[in-house]
Amino acid sequence: MQISRQVVVFDAPDLTAESDFWAGVMKGVVDKEDDWHMVIVDGKARIGVQLAPDHVRPQWPGGPERQQIHLDLYVDDLTAAHDEVTALGATLLQAADDPEAKGSFQVYADPAGHPFCLCLFRP
Repeated sequence: MQISRQVVVFDAPDLTAESDFWAGVMKGVVDKEDDWHMVIVDGKARIGVQLAPDHVRPQWPGGPERQQIHLDLYVDDLTAAHDEVTALGATLLQAADDPEAKGSFQVYADPAGHPFCLCLFRP
């Protein structure tokens, strides 16, 4: 088997809010169809968003609507990344005790409520 591309797909009730958010985070553009949007980064499909009008926002870290998948995004500056994703519409779910410490991470929700982490990358 040869996989030609890999795309993570999020369900969302508002395609534009979700795809615009991820395009902003990933520094990409959105290719829009009626019930499907694709975030393109450097000419490659990276994140898909499919229309799900009955989508129920996951609750983190637990609850009746639990997360099913999440992304870990590794960044060099956790504070700057926090400012950027929250300006794009993310909600902070769990802050790091020390955002400058090696191994630190913070948990966020995208506009549809999907959890993702910003992780401090320090080699």
